[in-house]
Amino acid sequence: MARIYPLFSSSKGNSTFIGTEKGGILIDCGVSFKRLAAALEINRIPLSAVQAVFITHEHSDHVSGLKMLTAKTSLPVYGQKRTLQRLCDSDKISAASPVIDMTGISISCAGNEISCFNTPHDAIQSCGYRVRTEDGRLCAVCTDLGHITPEVDDALTGCRLVLIEANYDENMLRTGPYPFYLKERILSPVGHLSNDDCAAQIGKLIERGTTHFILGHLSQDNNRPHIADSAVQNSLPHVRGKDYLLGVAPVETQGGAVIF
Repeated sequence: MARIYPLFSSSKGNSTFIGTEKGGILIDCGVSFKRLAAALEINRIPLSAVQAVFITHEHSDHVSGLKMLTAKTSLPVYGQKRTLQRLCDSDKISAASPVIDMTGISISCAGNEISCFNTPHDAIQSCGYRVRTEDGRLCAVCTDLGHITPEVDDALTGCRLVLIEANYDENMLRTGPYPFYLKERILSPVGHLSNDDCAAQIGKLIERGTTHFILGHLSQDNNRPHIADSAVQNSLPHVRGKDYLLGVAPVETQGGAVIF
């Protein structure tokens, strides 16, 4: 049965495991190897179950633990060409790990079929991932994007579960302590997705049959789980628990997966 484990999710560190204790894939490694290993252990997932790492982009909250993870395990690292080149040039991947460009193709790993799609973010080549699990369930991980493009919309359509960014409450961001340039970066079309924009996309996806949603990559300075949750629920005419299920990814897992 398909499971997704949001191990870490915030502006300070991100990593998601999709699979079971027998095998699966990791999307991003934005925390230390020690913290990642502890999070997997809490969820009773042996490190040996991780069969590959898929990287969304090169920002530190998505790759800070990648060098040590690959040094310890020699796991293959998948991603888009320019992202992988940047990571190799900056010594973020151990030489022992194979590096595989998956731009424009689908690959098979741990019983899953995985493809990537471009996301509009201020990175060299940012992407999200769409995964078809061994039992035929579709899910997607989609964070770090300033707006929803047609490509993103198409990639999320048809998924049973979507982990989608709800990074900031606009009022909290605009009135908060961040310097002006940083506020402008976050608000830009290549910044991050607001609670309201996330809610609008979720409404569209519900109409197309998506039933499971996880809000992710919440800013710890410009958002709160209950604010993001309420922004989505209050914008929807659908009945929670009947038409859709909604949760918020924890900053750091205490154990638990979403079955979809």
